[in-house]
Amino acid sequence: MSRGYILVVDDEVSILQSLRRALGLEGYSIDVAGGFALAQEKLEKNAYDLLLLDVALPDGDGVRLLSNLRAAGNDVPVVMMSGHASVDAAVRATRLGASDFLEKPLSTDRLLLVIENILRMVRAEAEAHTLRAQTGRGCELLGASAQMVGLRAQITRAANSNATVIIRGERGTGKELVARAIHRESKRSSAPLEKLNCAAVPQELIESELFGHEAGAFTGATKQRRGKFERATTGTLFLDEVGDMPLGMQAKLLRVLQEQEIERVGGNETLTIDVRVVAATNRDLESACEKGSFRPDLYDRLNVLPLTVPPLRARREDIPELAAQFLKLVATANDRAEPTLTAEALDAMMVHSYPGNVRELRNLIERLVILTPDSTIDATDVRTCLGTSSVLSPKGLYRPGVPLRVLLEEAERTIIDEALRHNDGQMAATARALDLERSHLYKKCKALGLRE
Repeated sequence: MSRGYILVVDDEVSILQSLRRALGLEGYSIDVAGGFALAQEKLEKNAYDLLLLDVALPDGDGVRLLSNLRAAGNDVPVVMMSGHASVDAAVRATRLGASDFLEKPLSTDRLLLVIENILRMVRAEAEAHTLRAQTGRGCELLGASAQMVGLRAQITRAANSNATVIIRGERGTGKELVARAIHRESKRSSAPLEKLNCAAVPQELIESELFGHEAGAFTGATKQRRGKFERATTGTLFLDEVGDMPLGMQAKLLRVLQEQEIERVGGNETLTIDVRVVAATNRDLESACEKGSFRPDLYDRLNVLPLTVPPLRARREDIPELAAQFLKLVATANDRAEPTLTAEALDAMMVHSYPGNVRELRNLIERLVILTPDSTIDATDVRTCLGTSSVLSPKGLYRPGVPLRVLLEEAERTIIDEALRHNDGQMAATARALDLERSHLYKKCKALGLRE
């Protein structure tokens, strides 16, 4: 397993040999170049994690090579080296974005410390960028329901292992948030979390996305590219919608999970990896295995630690907390004052089935914040945004695509809610009116997410 791919540029053969040996012993993969032109050529074809660059080269200037890199948009970290460094050269290199400037003869201990710190900082920045990009996207893991309390406990237990995890759940339930939580709580949290949506990548490109490719491997491959597995080294790879992965690719993924080795497309070098795989799907993989569209042996490899994210309709008691958080996030994102949500509006939200789950709830809140002209959101506003004139209408009980059990649950919730209102919230009177045991009515209210 490589800790990083480093290019050393120096015209002294003894330095190239000693650095190749010293850095190789520490687990780094090393490439070397003895001059400006060769270094530039290698940098155009290969993807390096770090560049050790001498200032004085026989056919050019190291600082100029750094300048060319930055002008081309290449932000690879660069450590400059010089046996006769001038203050001017150090200042120019620093202004161009050099990470450090070391004087020769090099101290191996100092060099290793500099490299380790730089690569750690790069990984931390990449992770921070990912987290910033995800900020405010959802609050799917909020909630005090028994289902969410149990799920969070499962996440903690899963995070403390290196086992493969598969996350099951309907669309919009927050499977990616679960994957990020597993990574964040694991010992791999300081390393990258890479993500690939298997349903969004064309079949002919998914192998390159996962394993990378060499320059010239196929038309358009003008430069070496590291794949998700390499970029996630010592970290986590999240394979979203893994049930949509082509069968041919499933066989290759199975081999990687078994051998912990990859080869870039068009290459013949075997690379050892250390990556924890977390997969997610909203498909019934057992049925897919029976139909032949998913490999049973790959399913067995992925299904070591199965987690299931509950649908929102199964934890309706979490809707008030989610709605309150979404109101804050959406109002801030749209530069609006946070509106007030009436109790009746919340009740109208509570009876919806949410086939799109938490993502649908967030979309509903966003529509309400943008479209409601007043500072208060009431039940009429909610029903308008949901496309219903009332909670349930006699001719609107059936909705295509919604299971019977969900429709019956909604009807039952509405009936009990109206009965409670008719009896001023008195549970004993409501139980008598509905010919139910009071304890049974309590259980029904709790299961249906009805507030007293």
